[in-house]
Amino acid sequence: MRRKTSTRRRAGSNLPPYQDSHNAALSTIRSFLKGRICYDAFPISFRLIILDTKLSVKGALQCVVSAPLWNSEKSEFAGMLTVLDIIHLIQYYWRITASYDFAAEDVETLRLERLREIEIELGVAQPPLLRKPPSSTLYEAAQVLVQTHARRLPLVDYDSETGHEVIVSTLTQYRLLKFISINCHREIQQLNLSLRRLKIGTYVAASSPTDLPEGQKPYHPIATATLNTTVFNVVHMFSERSISAVPIINEDGIVVNLYETVDVITLVRSGSYQSLDLKISEALKQRSADFPGVVICTASDSLGTLLQLIKKRRVHRLVVVEGEKGRLLGIITLSDVLRYIMGAGTVNNESHESKPSQSQIQAESIQAPPPSPEGPSSPLVSTSTTPSS
Repeated sequence: MRRKTSTRRRAGSNLPPYQDSHNAALSTIRSFLKGRICYDAFPISFRLIILDTKLSVKGALQCVVSAPLWNSEKSEFAGMLTVLDIIHLIQYYWRITASYDFAAEDVETLRLERLREIEIELGVAQPPLLRKPPSSTLYEAAQVLVQTHARRLPLVDYDSETGHEVIVSTLTQYRLLKFISINCHREIQQLNLSLRRLKIGTYVAASSPTDLPEGQKPYHPIATATLNTTVFNVVHMFSERSISAVPIINEDGIVVNLYETVDVITLVRSGSYQSLDLKISEALKQRSADFPGVVICTASDSLGTLLQLIKKRRVHRLVVVEGEKGRLLGIITLSDVLRYIMGAGTVNNESHESKPSQSQIQAESIQAPPPSPEGPSSPLVSTSTTPSS
């Protein structure tokens, strides 16, 4: 006797196939991070520089721009030195003195341990004393990076004989995302929804000058500058907004360059404090010759394409542009990408909106531009090395 074929169908997802595969890929990546520890993300060989808090700021800057700090008196971990600490220091000198000679003389003896006191005087947020044991899962480490907006996470263990702390390494957002891109190749290929659709990054609030509310700057909330802006004015933006880069645009909003906190450090290292009065156009001429250029993308590029780019080259942020000439539309940082992967990313059918991320570069989060038509985006990420003038 032949069985009658059942007419019942298994309940399926209401999501289009590409949304199902996108969400499944994110889930697989998170599971992967839960099954790996921080040790797994270490490169085969690496150099770790640790700075004693008794070291002078000027001496520290001759070595690195970011490193773990060590309190030798207490034999314990004392936080991180970051580029933003130096930006705050410049802001501090600007407030207390107009003399470049005084700043140049004082920084000769200023010790790293005083940086936290200066941040208190400025009223800026002090960096949290973050740490994680290297045996923590990468998922746990990523959660700390996302929750605290930190770019680096010190990995601290304990000496089994003395019980003292031992700084093993630091885990950066870039190292973590690159580890994902190398080991989750198949899943990354399934992340083919556009950055615009996923609302990753910070975008210009007004879609056109006619939509601009009275009193609001054209590219709000993104901090911008022109080639005629002074370095000092950009330093104020860095310090007050706790940001690390500012797009340089022309009168039409076309992105012509990017000025970063590391560019300021280059000037400070040389002792050319007077250079802080230079216009950006002049300061860019002193930029290191190995500057890789401004990495740009469009809002229709996919998350998968972005992660593939991170696998190939060191990227810290992307400037989102529109139109053939490259008008500024937004900024995407590694913090935005990591935050989305860790929890903001689930596409559903009822709403095409995922939880908007707050950009690490920009202090405010805003609604991204309207979503593009449904379906995977065509990948395109390019690099612009526009002349500084």
